[in-house]
Amino acid sequence: MTDMMMDRARRPAGLARATQNLLGQPIPRVEGPAKVTGTATYAYEAAPDGTAYAAIVGTPIGSGRVTRIDTSAAEALSGVIAIIHDDPRIVSGGSNSQAQAHSDTDTIFHYGQPVAIVVAEDQVIAREAAGLVVVHTEPGQNRFDRDAQPVQTDHGIGFLPAIDIGDLDSALADAEVTLDQSYTTPVHFPAALEPHASTVSWDAGKLTVRTSNQVIGSASGTIATALGIDKSNVRVLAPFVGGGFGGKTGVGPEVILAAIAADRIGRPVKVALPRAQTAYLVHHRSATTQRVRIGADRKGRITAFAHEGVAAQNDDASFLEPIPFGSLPLYAGENRRFRTDLIRLDLPATGAVRAPGEAIGTFAVESAMDELAERLDIDPVELRRINEPTVDPVNGKPFSTRRLLDCYDEGARRFGWDVREKRRDGEWLIGHGMAAALRGNFTVNAQARVRLDTEGRAVVECDMTDIGTGTYTILAQTAGEMLGLPVTSVDVRIGDSDLPASAGSGGSFGAGSACSATVLACEDIITELARRMNAAPEDLTLHDGCVTAGGRSVALADLIRGDPIVATGKTGPGAETKRTSQASHGAHFVEVAVNAVTGEVRVRRMLGVFDIGRVLNAKTAANQLIGGMVWGLSYALGEEAVVDTRNGHFANPDFGEYHVAVHADVPKIEVHFIEEIDDSANPVGAKGVGELGISGAGAAVANAIYDACGIRVRDFPVTLDKLLAGLPNP
Repeated sequence: MTDMMMDRARRPAGLARATQNLLGQPIPRVEGPAKVTGTATYAYEAAPDGTAYAAIVGTPIGSGRVTRIDTSAAEALSGVIAIIHDDPRIVSGGSNSQAQAHSDTDTIFHYGQPVAIVVAEDQVIAREAAGLVVVHTEPGQNRFDRDAQPVQTDHGIGFLPAIDIGDLDSALADAEVTLDQSYTTPVHFPAALEPHASTVSWDAGKLTVRTSNQVIGSASGTIATALGIDKSNVRVLAPFVGGGFGGKTGVGPEVILAAIAADRIGRPVKVALPRAQTAYLVHHRSATTQRVRIGADRKGRITAFAHEGVAAQNDDASFLEPIPFGSLPLYAGENRRFRTDLIRLDLPATGAVRAPGEAIGTFAVESAMDELAERLDIDPVELRRINEPTVDPVNGKPFSTRRLLDCYDEGARRFGWDVREKRRDGEWLIGHGMAAALRGNFTVNAQARVRLDTEGRAVVECDMTDIGTGTYTILAQTAGEMLGLPVTSVDVRIGDSDLPASAGSGGSFGAGSACSATVLACEDIITELARRMNAAPEDLTLHDGCVTAGGRSVALADLIRGDPIVATGKTGPGAETKRTSQASHGAHFVEVAVNAVTGEVRVRRMLGVFDIGRVLNAKTAANQLIGGMVWGLSYALGEEAVVDTRNGHFANPDFGEYHVAVHADVPKIEVHFIEEIDDSANPVGAKGVGELGISGAGAAVANAIYDACGIRVRDFPVTLDKLLAGLPNP
């Protein structure tokens, strides 16, 4: 086995020579048949013999302290096995608090905070018994209303520091045209279809957790720390995950509680959070207040740009929504200010939900750019072209690749932007809008092991996850491309923490990092194949299971000769990370219809053009982008978690009242690519995809609504009650 670390600035030679023509092709998901036939096993579906079922008891108030827990009524219920509330390892917070125990305190940080777990012979009994447990409390300070809490400017949390460049105030004062507007976004839930579920079992001191989690490598360490055991005694399995959207990047309290319960009763335990409880035990995206100030000359050149916001967090977590993250390199302007201030609330933890910062920051910035374009009487696309920076305007670094201007041009051409016109279709007012998209690109430490076996088949192994993103397929394509094998001759094993540590699914870094590690492992295999062929690696051609060099062609199986080749590739941030500014880019174009009588909004067309470096699989990449665009539409028109400021409850914690977009809300969506392989991003040349589509999509919808009916909504979502009063006469 060969281990290596390659500087990611250099494209692997084997990838440049590959002839299998797999990367980029819209190959269907290799695990698709297992999913549609029901043979793919998810976390809650594994049920070893003797499995018991668990339900979590939460606090009945949102702030204060627990004084006593009465379990007598629940214990009297037939079928109850155990009720556990006295274990010092019981955790207090949601998934963003990293499942840390608070055995030294009875403090209540939020409504529904877990204080006990009920174990029973079936799920119905467990949940009924949980409802019979009485938690006695004393009320606390009840900080539930964000408008009533002080704003902290010197808070010391979050990963994005305040940025102040030049003299913003003077530049705004001197600007010929200025814009100063405030915008708000509500609480958003990471509403994945598969519940947060786990099946947990112990065997001779070793813990196996089959769970729905996006990043199982770090999960095993978190679980071990919470339980006070060695990480080597924890195995986490997540071969199939039904969506995550950031909500499954951490370890939820239900996992730790189930492990405690399984240890106590000596039987496997499974747990699944009901939808309403998910709102309290899984982190959410913070509500935000944002202020955007822009100064420009009359030709549209921006001289001052400020994006400042306020986000919330409770006392038990340290994440802070990086509101201006996507704005930092988006537009030129020599005088700049970006910051996120803090409000402390007694609500469940806020955390990283799909495209933290960009998803909601673009609502404000891209709406503001639309408003500025109107004041200047400049086309919104042209205003963005005028202010396209040549280097990163924050740090002066060169862009690795940046095809945003091409995204504007190609999107406008395909959409018919230059020939659009406001019109009326009966009761419906027709309008058009656009917005830019940006998501920072990252490569993280990742490993992959590739084995070329005696039959000439390849096996790729790492602890990556596939949360519906196509990981199985792109890893098979990558290995097949490098080794000259069809996808059907590549097996992929992922979702097991015993496998080489990879990136996990989050931050849009999973695909690029895991595929790069796979490429580097294949490079070592090619070197060994060349040795066996008595040739130099650069002289080899691998295609359809054969190796050719010097006029001789040998089947891989014959070349292996009973001696499999195994190699491990490693990748991580390299010199190019420090030298260049890296991001994925895009442009959204939208057509909407607003009913002049009812205020209803119907999105008629959505089109996006995106720059994501190398396209690993055109079908799965487009699927990711379409999903993000749908979520942006959903944010624009409906998603809003409502906090009852009297008690810290969410008034709409489930799909019955938290309105996500459904098929009837979504029009035909077009996705197109401007492809340029980014050698600075990582060895495979791909940039992030998963979070790009949501960035800017909602703002494009809101801008189109304004174009249709002349009503500018700055407090999202754009619901019909915010439109009715200003609609023109029918």
